Amino acid sequence: MTFTITMVRDEDGTFVVECPAIPGCISQGATECEAEANIRAAIHECIEVRQELGLPLTICVRQVEVAV
Repeated sequence: MTFTITMVRDEDGTFVVECPAIPGCISQGATECEAEANIRAAIHECIEVRQELGLPLTICVRQVEVAV
């Protein structure tokens, strides 16, 4: 499966990464590479837990255009 992730560097320099399609699926890392590896593991774990609990694996994520 392919997932969209978001990544932002916080005030301490840590990369915080999230998978918007899976509620609560968030991780971090000292580098972009580490953060991406960590979110891959988190996605795998979150999907397993959601399956065990009988929850939908993902939620709907869309992009919308907003004039600025």
